[in-house]
Amino acid sequence: MPLYEHVFLARQDISAQQVDGLLQSFRSILEERGGQVGKTEYWGLKSLAYRIKKNRKAHYALMNIDAPSEAVTELERQERLSTDIIRFLTVRVDEHETGLSPMMRRAERDEREGRGERGERDRDGRRGGRRDFRDRDRDHGPREARDDTEAKSGDITEGGEDS
Repeated sequence: MPLYEHVFLARQDISAQQVDGLLQSFRSILEERGGQVGKTEYWGLKSLAYRIKKNRKAHYALMNIDAPSEAVTELERQERLSTDIIRFLTVRVDEHETGLSPMMRRAERDEREGRGERGERDRDGRRGGRRDFRDRDRDHGPREARDDTEAKSGDITEGGEDS
């Protein structure tokens, strides 16, 4: 049977337990039609790059599927009918990845390095290095008054005529 990787995005309003329930119902749809689900991963509630169906966040989940194409077609039909599913993507692969998916490796790395979901922050809650703009003019010092740029009263005449 062909192998697939299937990722779906669920609405932000539902809980993580409801997403697990969706995973179980999708698993049963596939198993009824002769397929099986290898591993499932819940990637969590993440921000979307742009709004999809009035949602700014979504629950991400991955399923490794070994099923006939008719079972995958039925799974996608059920997801289209579900109001909880925002988007889904099914990709046929030659073989499933063993171990963690890249999204889970990234989350694990961030936790290990002490970074949260949004990266390191300094003590003021700002990202990146601390910028101190108070010393930006220190090399130049104060400006000196220049006498040669001031207009002298005798140099300029009105009307362009010499008197």
